[in-house]
Amino acid sequence: MRTGGLCGAGVLVTRPAQLAEELVAAISAAGGLALPYPVIDIVPRAAAAVAIDAARLPAPDIVVFVSRNAVACGFDTLAHQAARIAAIGPATARALAARGRPADIVPAGGFDTEHLLAEPPLHDVAGRHVRIVRGDDGREMLATTLRERGATVDYLPVYRREPHHASARERSALARRWRDGGVHFITVLSVATFDNLLALLPAACLDALDVPLLVTPSDRVIQTALERMPQIRTLKAAGPGATEMVAAMTASSRSQTDDAHD
Repeated sequence: MRTGGLCGAGVLVTRPAQLAEELVAAISAAGGLALPYPVIDIVPRAAAAVAIDAARLPAPDIVVFVSRNAVACGFDTLAHQAARIAAIGPATARALAARGRPADIVPAGGFDTEHLLAEPPLHDVAGRHVRIVRGDDGREMLATTLRERGATVDYLPVYRREPHHASARERSALARRWRDGGVHFITVLSVATFDNLLALLPAACLDALDVPLLVTPSDRVIQTALERMPQIRTLKAAGPGATEMVAAMTASSRSQTDDAHD
């Protein structure tokens, strides 16, 4: 029998395999059962191709890393750059610090484009070159806003996202566990992840998507999920880190336990 705040609850972890380890460990430490079910694969671009693209771009005054993946796949392009470094949130900032180049600009609160754009250094960008290190697609809000503020903005794509191809065995095992009531929470950090989740879930799970709680730190994910599936139940986490995600699920589990004992 599992002990801890999650009381043996099954948690579907949809993060790419290379990013899920911390959350899986935190779920297990809290007494939950982590159920890895990646819905996106991160595929780095060839380092030589990234280097060629970076060399063709103007020397940046500010380099923005939009994720830990951007750091993992694009950090080496910082060599000999005197630019200021911006991180979209604390996890990305930690990834930069681990590579020996702490971020100069990090949101004081929050972990998304809106919070990063609120930082004073990104208001004073007229005449500056900003390089955004990211995947092959994503939100345009950051670049659009910086251009409106007078910056020249270039993208440097360093990886691509591909839908994960779950095997028939993985899908069958998930459907069976779901049917048996073994999935209590689903963790989702982005709208793209939610989209892929809907595409990759077995039909039986989609039909019962209102049973587990969708756990996310993102208001955009909650809004999108409710627009597409009004019956879905959501749980807002304080942040995208493993600690915040598990804390939200633990509080929910304890609340349900207390209600059952009333």
